[in-house]
Amino acid sequence: MNPRSIGIAIFGCAVIAARDAGAFSHIIKPNEALAQVAERIYGDSKYEAVLVGANALDVQGGSVVAPGMRLEVPAPWHHTVAPGETWAELASWWLGTSDIARADLLARANKTVPWIAPGEGHEIEIPAVVTYIAGEGETVNSIAKRFWGNANLGWELNTYNRREGVSVNRGEVVLVPMLGLRLTEAGKAEARAAAQRDGASVGMAFEQQRRADAELPQLLAEVRYGRYAEAVARGNRLVGAGAMTHPQLATVYRALVEAYVALDARAAAAAACAAWKSNEPRPVLDPVRVSPKIRVACDAR
Repeated sequence: MNPRSIGIAIFGCAVIAARDAGAFSHIIKPNEALAQVAERIYGDSKYEAVLVGANALDVQGGSVVAPGMRLEVPAPWHHTVAPGETWAELASWWLGTSDIARADLLARANKTVPWIAPGEGHEIEIPAVVTYIAGEGETVNSIAKRFWGNANLGWELNTYNRREGVSVNRGEVVLVPMLGLRLTEAGKAEARAAAQRDGASVGMAFEQQRRADAELPQLLAEVRYGRYAEAVARGNRLVGAGAMTHPQLATVYRALVEAYVALDARAAAAAACAAWKSNEPRPVLDPVRVSPKIRVACDAR
């Protein structure tokens, strides 16, 4: 059997038994601030921006959290290289596509270059990737500044996301790889505790979320270019697979609202809008930017 097939079969158990990292959930405690969570988990309060962006807490401004709120915590994963694996193959598996930009990034994360094959049996690091939902007036440069501290690296975001242009549309999904993001010992302990709390489904949830990250740009492109039937099919397939984060679900349902309205499926649009609102922090239907048909569909339920 292929080593990867074996790995998939035992992935859920392995994440509990052996992993110190990987995306996990954190439940906000009384009087706990995001900066404190970032300091404890990542060792630096500036990574509060990672928690805010990954959970779309500031989509409509502000980043208020409350006790009992569940946060998705981005974290790196690790993988033991199987015989014959290449950086392109590993990028396809872990980062959604085998293109040179992602293969290069994965190699750089492990202090090498993509034309030198990873060593069999070596443990490599898979960078955490934040699924960021852009706000009003943002650019790739402002997003690079926000997450990487350098506005001159906006072109790297464009390359990674296979997009062009400096401006970013409100609601657009931008994937932000976080090279160098590490967990403290306290963060590793919390990741293990979260795996035990959430059970073996953590591994499957991560895999589904990773796949959703790869498909969300395609879903938004289908809506943007009027391929509404394809968007409905893709969106419902993503929702049906389950295990997505709230920001991912919000993006999918918002796209479905627009697609259903365009197809004149009013009841479906109303249901999708209700689901969008339940996953979006402080949803706003801006009358200047949102069509009357969409606002009617959302008011119908």
